Amino acid sequence: MKDKIKVNGVVTVRVFDRDGNVKRHPAGCFARLFGLRGRLMQSSRHNIVTRQGDALIADSLLAVPGKAKVVSGSGFIQVGTGWTGNSTKLNTCCNSASSSAEALDDGYPALKAAWGNQGDTTVCYRATFEAGELSANGINEAALLNGDDGAAACLAYAQITPAVNVSSADTLQVVWEITILGQ
Repeated sequence: MKDKIKVNGVVTVRVFDRDGNVKRHPAGCFARLFGLRGRLMQSSRHNIVTRQGDALIADSLLAVPGKAKVVSGSGFIQVGTGWTGNSTKLNTCCNSASSSAEALDDGYPALKAAWGNQGDTTVCYRATFEAGELSANGINEAALLNGDDGAAACLAYAQITPAVNVSSADTLQVVWEITILGQ
């Protein structure tokens, strides 16, 4: 009997305006012609667990791990504008970071569901770039890190599509879900 373990992830990105509403992309020509609004600045995209991420997962199973886990206090999410699609498995951070990495929100990481329930194999990470912390156009990449310096290891990397623009008055929230599945 062979067991296969899969690690899947999904990244959800939302941009909120100063009133707490999800912002919208500008309407395209067709939408403007018919009086329709632009799409919400909210997207979900699959990620890739990086080579460093594979090693971090293996290290975390040791009795005494040698690397910092991606947990409260050492977990960060970085966003950037440098997505290329090249060698994503080997990424160690965003190609072109837009700001400092943001620490995980209080209470994260957390299981998506209570132990013994559907979703108890999914770990959720969330970081919120509050208004005034970030101002960048074309944010199209994100990285989940175990630190906020050059020595940090990248657990996972993802493309943000469509790219989002965040003004200094906006809030950007990144929710990362990583699911472990035995097959």
